[in-house]
Amino acid sequence: MYKSIIVGTGPAGLTAAIYLARANLNPLVIEGPQPGGQLTTTTEIENFPGFPEGIMGPELMDNMRQQAERFGAKFITGWVNSVELGDRPFKLHVEGMGELVTDTLIISTGATAKYLGIPGEQDNIGRGVSTCATCDGFFFRGKEIVVVGGGDSALEEAGFLTRFASKVTLVHRREELRGSKIMQERVRDNNKVTWGLNRTPLEVVAGDRGVSGLKVLNNVTGQEELIEASGVFVAIGHHPNTSFLGGQITTDTNGYIVTNPGTSETNIPGVFACGDVQDTRYRQAITAAGSGCMAAMDAEKYIESLEHSAVIL
Repeated sequence: MYKSIIVGTGPAGLTAAIYLARANLNPLVIEGPQPGGQLTTTTEIENFPGFPEGIMGPELMDNMRQQAERFGAKFITGWVNSVELGDRPFKLHVEGMGELVTDTLIISTGATAKYLGIPGEQDNIGRGVSTCATCDGFFFRGKEIVVVGGGDSALEEAGFLTRFASKVTLVHRREELRGSKIMQERVRDNNKVTWGLNRTPLEVVAGDRGVSGLKVLNNVTGQEELIEASGVFVAIGHHPNTSFLGGQITTDTNGYIVTNPGTSETNIPGVFACGDVQDTRYRQAITAAGSGCMAAMDAEKYIESLEHSAVIL
């Protein structure tokens, strides 16, 4: 029986663990198959406050974990198959461990970026392949890059990346873009953006120094083409990691957890959400960490209310 269990160990979950551990609530943190979340797949992080020279993503996550452990947070590695949230205490069914029981639950399972699934993509993450323009755009100053996607996210990233790149080629498999008209007009007016429409990505081409281009199929001519670039930004969306909740938590149409405005509270009292699993807009390490702090403080207050009620009874 735990007072609080945190599912997920990105910056949101680890920050929540630090705060709850410092409050002497001895949280249990359940790590998934990728401890530390998406930041463990990144290289240097230059926009997290407090590191003027930057810090490697895995190192930042390891530091946060050690900080949580220092104050008493406990970590286990496991896969949460399902949860029972109809009554408190809540029950979690963890593969290989059976049932865990807790008064409060913090969900920080994040959102997974969608990839193209083409050769060379996974091998070059951190070597020119990225899913975050805000995180990595700076490293491509003065270089040519490719953005793959046709929605608002791709258009927004293409526009943002023109601040750094000498040329941005937007690749989309269809002639028509899915993004809003205002976003399309904004990007079309940018003379740094060129268009690679009606082209299907086939392979990320790379050498010893990283990405050198994207091989595509011209859907009109049927010919293969090579778009030379130092970076390939995949902007085809994310999917939140919420399937294990079994529909018990209110989500939006895309599956992101809905929280009460200004809080981390979900539709179930005692269950809180933080980080990218409930953030459809910012998806940054620092905003995830901030929401982890919110979730921990909300959970602590909820636990106090339970203890106060018990005393009165």
